[in-house]
Amino acid sequence: MDLRLPGLQGLRRLRPPRRWLAATAAVVVLAAAGTWTAAASDTTPPVHQSDRMMAIDGVTLDTSYFTTGGSSRRPAVLLAHGFGGNKEDVRKEAQDLARDGYAVLSWSARGFGKSTGKIGLNDPSGEVKDVSKLIDWLAKQPDVQLDKPGDPRVGMAGGSYGGAISLLAAGYDDRVDAIAPAITYWNLADALFPNGVFKKLWAGIFINSGGGCAKFEPALCQMYDRVAESGKPDAQARALLEARSPSAVATHINVPTLLLQGQTDSLFPLGQADAAEKAIRANGAPVDVDWIAGGHDGGDMETSRVQARVTSWFDRYLKDDKNTDTGPAFRVTRTGGVDSTDGAALLRGASGSAYPGLESDPRTIALTGRREQSFANPAGASPPAISALPGLGSTGGLSQLSSLGIGVSLDFPGQYAAFDSAPLTTGLRITGSPTVTVHVKSTSDDTVLFGKVYDVGPGGTQQVLPSQLVTPLRVDGTKSGKDVTITLPAIDYDVQSGHRLRLVLASTDLGYASPAAPATYTVTLKSDLKVPTAPGVTTAAATLPSWVWWLPLAGAAIALALLLTGRRRTTSTPPAPELSEVPLQITDLSKRYAKSADRYAVRDLSFRVEKGQVLGLLGPNGAGKTTTLRMLMGLIKPDAGEIRVFGHAIRPGAPVLSRVGAFVEGAGFLPHLTGRENLELYWQATGRPPQDAHLEEALEIAGLGDALARAVRTYSQGMRQRLAIAQAMLGLPDLLILDEPTNGLDPPQIREMREVMIRYAEAGRTVIVSSHLLAEVEQSCTHLVVMDRGRLVQAGPVAEIVGSGDTLLVGLAADIPDPLVEKVVALPGVESATRTEGALLVRLTAAPQRGAGNGAPSHDGAVDEQLQVAAHSGTLATATRETDGTETLTAARLLVELVRLEVPVSSLGPHRRLEDAFLTLIGGSA
Repeated sequence: MDLRLPGLQGLRRLRPPRRWLAATAAVVVLAAAGTWTAAASDTTPPVHQSDRMMAIDGVTLDTSYFTTGGSSRRPAVLLAHGFGGNKEDVRKEAQDLARDGYAVLSWSARGFGKSTGKIGLNDPSGEVKDVSKLIDWLAKQPDVQLDKPGDPRVGMAGGSYGGAISLLAAGYDDRVDAIAPAITYWNLADALFPNGVFKKLWAGIFINSGGGCAKFEPALCQMYDRVAESGKPDAQARALLEARSPSAVATHINVPTLLLQGQTDSLFPLGQADAAEKAIRANGAPVDVDWIAGGHDGGDMETSRVQARVTSWFDRYLKDDKNTDTGPAFRVTRTGGVDSTDGAALLRGASGSAYPGLESDPRTIALTGRREQSFANPAGASPPAISALPGLGSTGGLSQLSSLGIGVSLDFPGQYAAFDSAPLTTGLRITGSPTVTVHVKSTSDDTVLFGKVYDVGPGGTQQVLPSQLVTPLRVDGTKSGKDVTITLPAIDYDVQSGHRLRLVLASTDLGYASPAAPATYTVTLKSDLKVPTAPGVTTAAATLPSWVWWLPLAGAAIALALLLTGRRRTTSTPPAPELSEVPLQITDLSKRYAKSADRYAVRDLSFRVEKGQVLGLLGPNGAGKTTTLRMLMGLIKPDAGEIRVFGHAIRPGAPVLSRVGAFVEGAGFLPHLTGRENLELYWQATGRPPQDAHLEEALEIAGLGDALARAVRTYSQGMRQRLAIAQAMLGLPDLLILDEPTNGLDPPQIREMREVMIRYAEAGRTVIVSSHLLAEVEQSCTHLVVMDRGRLVQAGPVAEIVGSGDTLLVGLAADIPDPLVEKVVALPGVESATRTEGALLVRLTAAPQRGAGNGAPSHDGAVDEQLQVAAHSGTLATATRETDGTETLTAARLLVELVRLEVPVSSLGPHRRLEDAFLTLIGGSA
């Protein structure tokens, strides 16, 4: 498992002097290779990289220094890498920061890359002290800004292991001015021994990814061997890890801190960032919190957005740019499904003016069923329940499947207690950690429970464990009974109306060490479930923050229609009041080809678009998409039918067109004028007040930097496209129309455009996009309209049109032999298994149609009976027998079987893509 994360960046600080760095051993430059590389662009100076080997207290560190040259002094940033990686992992981030005006130093930590020494897990006398020596070196560089002699203006950033060293350095060295740690720990003992339970799989991955026990300091190796053998952390082990944790210097970290924590992270969950926020804020330092979509268990790391926010954070606190907007105090990325082609999440953003913590505005959810339940801890804690599977996060991650509504967790009958709520009458957004109080009694004094909350669909047809997270809890002294309040995993998750919440307390979990001795646990419910809701966190508050460094949306091309506004007086159709809040309704729209009485470009087209939707308009060439968009913008007249925007009928020059921004068939710019002058001239032509243009916001969205002052004739195609994006965004229109907006953009720019397009709609606006890139449409859009030969073929939510299919794509970390493929084919419920590049296509036996009200089997009845039989026989039965004798297989059961067969699974998801659905709908038209 790769624990690495691209490095992020650091910040400015306030704190009492606390220097332990007497600097007895000076940093010695062993070799200055002078490896200067230039990463040039047409708008920024080249970045120079100098590689050096530095000797520090008998250890050699491999470093790289990045600058853009010049005589002016600038703030510095130290970039740290993730565990198991090296300095090369953060090269791109270092180059980007150098272009933004920073002197950047990256290095390989002790025991990684070409650096020597033993891994100390950020030992204060090892890795932390190394950072101070690197700061000493920065203070001597002529291009680094100094606060005083020997004290450079310096920030730190990094992910995971690198995030922890950023926090620790801020606690030990008062010269660190600002930090931006990501997906990291506050207390490593709490992370690896949560509530006294050994997180055995993650701990083992740490040791293996570090190169084995011999690569670590002897004390760490001995600690691991001792805890792994006993399965129970002792006080000495906790003390060792706590001493190397940022929490050990909590009162000394008082610099501006941007905490970026992953939601799909069973290694360092959200609670770690919560503890850090409370401690650092108590010291008086500014702290912002950002919950990103990804984490150590997979998901989208939102690299572009995160880098942009961190850069803004540095600009504000290292460059002292008071005008820089660093973003909201709290932001959370919300996922609305996962693209089956590459596993990327469909992202939505929400924010709040203050960090809500994990207990904000709790809502009480009554739990029903038997208040007292008994279950077993089996001998050897086997077979264990399955939640997260560490090791699958780097290329896919089980946590992403919960966004698809696929349940991949498994609890064994007789090994858990379950308490359900009634079906919810309204939707519920959980933001934080639910809590519940139970009474625990056991036949053994050593009791370990695993608490989790499931989202259960109507009729019990599907239960999903949000982000695959569980809370382990060791409870001592339970023979006589004990009341325990359980704080369940912190999540941000939307439970739909009609669904139920299910509290499960299990005796085992694959990722943790449980007592080997058999025992019987009895749990009595003592309270209802309290669920935090954080109502102050809303999508409306996350309109389009200026720290989004560029907004790849498309722009322009209705200047003519806007010029006509107010000049042309024609008889207009009265507005429809009942449609005043509907961005678009098209009814029986038709348009014939010129000079043809019976050939139609668009015929009898009807569909409706609501607020907040990102609608994808799809169809083969000649389907009528562009004709429809041109009619929508008032550029051409329909032959029949009508188009209403917010209740107003569309005609050329209609006043409601001022609420529409569009980009169709390319943007036209005056080549001799600069980018800024073109935008200003365009807005002046609309006749609208200058203050309504939101010009500066649009310019920042374009992300063209100094190029805005250059003549447009010098622009590349991609730069022209980005300028068109800003033009379409002028005035922040309520309805944005984009026709093939990604032309001229490279893949990273396309991805950034997708993220911001989704955020734009979430602010209450609407986006209609026509594109031939089906994978992008699938990831960006919430709804689709499919056209063919001018007619509507199908309209509706993306999920309904795509469907899940009956084929699963199993990503493989390594190739597998033919006999193993044959074993997969032989599984009950598997129809076929076919190799494809780096993966296995597994087609499941189709489930027969059931009568109304007969949902998929849940963990009771026949399935529980079958699993009980399997448990007694020592095997795991994964097929579910239907009433007609056929067998079906669920994704969760298939995953379990693949793990049992030792198939090196790296990801798992449905194979049917939008492309498949599209080709099915239009037949051979494409």
